Amino acid sequence: MSTDIRLVVLDMAGTTVADGGLVEQAFRAAAADLGVADGSAEHARMLDHVRATMGESKISVFRHLFGDEDRARRANRSFEAAYHDLVDAGHCTPLPGAAEAIGRLRRAGLTTVLTTGFSRATQDRILAALGWQDLADLTLCPADAGRGRPYPDMVLTALLRTGTDSVRQIAVAGDTGYDMLTGTRAGAAVVAGVLTGAHEEQRLRADGATHVLASVADLPELLGA
Repeated sequence: MSTDIRLVVLDMAGTTVADGGLVEQAFRAAAADLGVADGSAEHARMLDHVRATMGESKISVFRHLFGDEDRARRANRSFEAAYHDLVDAGHCTPLPGAAEAIGRLRRAGLTTVLTTGFSRATQDRILAALGWQDLADLTLCPADAGRGRPYPDMVLTALLRTGTDSVRQIAVAGDTGYDMLTGTRAGAAVVAGVLTGAHEEQRLRADGATHVLASVADLPELLGA
């Protein structure tokens, strides 16, 4: 397709980075730390919520699950520690063609931004593990923007920081319904869902996907890059 896209905002886990169940594994550690027994009805309810809200800021998820701020922050610290251990153990890998797609987009003159629902510490841990510190033009986490997904803040922060002229020059790509909501609420011209992560095509389209791709490797062709 021929577009006037100038800025591409990409999710990480499930879109450019293989998740491999790491979020659920780290959640189990956080739940155990808060005294929620694995296999209990409460644990199952919480895990269902984690799955449904993939892509959302993790601290927001824990605020919903555990109620008060102190418990939410304790859960978030446990989650991050467990996730960092998994990353350090080599369980974090790029999705096939992701780095190549980002390189192709940048060579075509498109500014690329990597975003996440994780904290800055976790995002930096992932980038370092993959050697991706310089892969994109900019990286953003919820704390950089004000609010995480499904709010439009990270996409709009990307527009402001990169000096992009219009929201209609933005393409957003992600694997969750929350990624799609973020893109549509920001006014992005292209909101592309990918089928390599948490949510299936029906959820992606219901939440506003303009396109659904097999993987992020197909994005440069969609954007004419």
